[in-house]
Amino acid sequence: MEKNPHTVTDNTARHRYELELDGDVAILEYEEQPGCRILTHTIVPPRFEGQGIGRELVEAALQDIRDRGLRFRPLCSFIIRYVERHPEWAALVDKGR
Repeated sequence: MEKNPHTVTDNTARHRYELELDGDVAILEYEEQPGCRILTHTIVPPRFEGQGIGRELVEAALQDIRDRGLRFRPLCSFIIRYVERHPEWAALVDKGR
């Protein structure tokens, strides 16, 4: 995995990861459950679509989840597709209810 050029922060008060982009913010929203983050929605501002911003956001969020010893449940279609293309993250997927 290559180093991402942007910094992603976990805004726990708003339950989302944020990546600031020249006055805009890309976000990955989540819900908390014991031992698991449910990844619900990813938004990249239209002018930044197709530039790998969503990938950076997801990679940083998943690495943070791994570092915290958590699992994740992807509900967002973008994240589901990402994990399908990057099976190295599949072991962290919580199959849930």
